[in-house]
Amino acid sequence: MIDLRLLREDPDRVRASQRARGEDVALVDALLSADERRRSSGVRFDELRAEQKSLGKLIGRATGDEKAELLKRAEQLKADVKAADAERDAADTETQELLLKLSNLVHPDVPVGGEEDFVTLETHGTIRDFAAEGFEPKDHLELGQLLGAIDVERGAKVSGSRFYFLTGVGALLELALVNAAMAQATAAGFTPMLTPALVRPQSMAGTGFLGQAAQDVYHLDKDDLYLVGTSEVALAAYHMDEILEADKLPLRYAGFSPCFRREAGSHGKDTRGIFRVHQFDKVEMFSYVTPEESQEEHRRLLEWEKQWLTSLELPFRVIDVASGDLGSSAARKYDCEAWIPTQGKYRELTSTSDCTEFQSRRLQIRVREDKKVRPLATLNGTLCAVPRTIVAILENHQQPDGSVRVPEVLRPYLGGREILEPVAR
Repeated sequence: MIDLRLLREDPDRVRASQRARGEDVALVDALLSADERRRSSGVRFDELRAEQKSLGKLIGRATGDEKAELLKRAEQLKADVKAADAERDAADTETQELLLKLSNLVHPDVPVGGEEDFVTLETHGTIRDFAAEGFEPKDHLELGQLLGAIDVERGAKVSGSRFYFLTGVGALLELALVNAAMAQATAAGFTPMLTPALVRPQSMAGTGFLGQAAQDVYHLDKDDLYLVGTSEVALAAYHMDEILEADKLPLRYAGFSPCFRREAGSHGKDTRGIFRVHQFDKVEMFSYVTPEESQEEHRRLLEWEKQWLTSLELPFRVIDVASGDLGSSAARKYDCEAWIPTQGKYRELTSTSDCTEFQSRRLQIRVREDKKVRPLATLNGTLCAVPRTIVAILENHQQPDGSVRVPEVLRPYLGGREILEPVAR
């Protein structure tokens, strides 16, 4: 959530942010009104309580008619205090409910617009000319089937659409990717974490995933637990309700977990293969820093993602995501999109978001610095979303015979294997 003081002092900035996101601007005025009622009813409650205490002292010293009048006033005050207390609580509840609906403030340098209004910042690697090489590239599913690596038919039989099995070298390739990604993160100073896949409502709400993203979240009604769509949720809530010492920052974690997404708004999109699925594994970077460090940390996370994709020898571009395509927690987001030959376009493989103080305020995570306590900043960055990374590797490193060249960085984790060979049928 944002700082209410900022809302009061500069409501136009908040309105502009809502407008840039394509979200409800009227929410700002509703929140200002609720906050004013909360503050004024709080002042009235304090004044009535003070009068009530003073009256109590007077009653103790009064006698006769004077005491009777004071007792009568005390009865009225008791009712007024109760009403003021109820009014204050109602206004406070309304304020908090509205505040939770308000998205983070968009960074002023973010391009304004929808999904297609991003700005390309960098392009890396060389796109292969398969025509010049004399063959038509196969898509990842055809390659995965030739290699005995992907089985979507039995995935659908067992679990339904958008589920899959990774088999043989497919399973080994996932393990190689996870281990290589974790090795890079550990070398960069991240603490490896295996995180829970089920979290409580306060963890999911605190990270902002029960707002605009709620339609993609799986909820277990009987247990009131949520399946995470990213280990960001568990890593953000890891220090919930804690005060961290400034000299311990930055804290950096690399979480590995299964991830679950309904993909509710993706009917008819990416239905072939394993690009868009309901369950997948992912290595996620997460940072806790002071607010002053968040923009620089954001650039560091992006550099680690670029290092990873470069090590996989993939052609990719970096985009500055437009305001209307940001998640509610993100003030700014960079995506790294790899080239997918058979689609003839770049597709998102990794992303990194600067959430500033938005999540820490909701989760009550603060930093103590020079005896002062204040909210800190949180940031996240996908290092390796496994299925999409497998898609990019298979398609970009395929050979005419259906074999796939293994990027050098993965070879130590695949027993030194340089080529994934088609299996005999």
